[in-house]
Amino acid sequence: MTGDNKDRLGNKLHDVEAAREDQWARQRDSDLIEKMRERLSKTACPHCKQFLVAKTEAGVAMHVCPAGHGAWLEAAALKALLKEHK
Repeated sequence: MTGDNKDRLGNKLHDVEAAREDQWARQRDSDLIEKMRERLSKTACPHCKQFLVAKTEAGVAMHVCPAGHGAWLEAAALKALLKEHK
């Protein structure tokens, strides 16, 4: 095997390893986000202690207090609402 072929094989192996790491990181991020969503759906309103309810308003997903004491949403959703409001 020539040095050039060896270098190309090494580069390909490195690329495959990097792709696997990226895939692992995406899956881990997805799993963590899902756990956070599950935890939030079991979160109680700090005012009345009722469990928050998932709701979508104007295309924005959020969790709201069923008694109307507030709404909780992810930072990206808040940014989208603020951008739309301007």
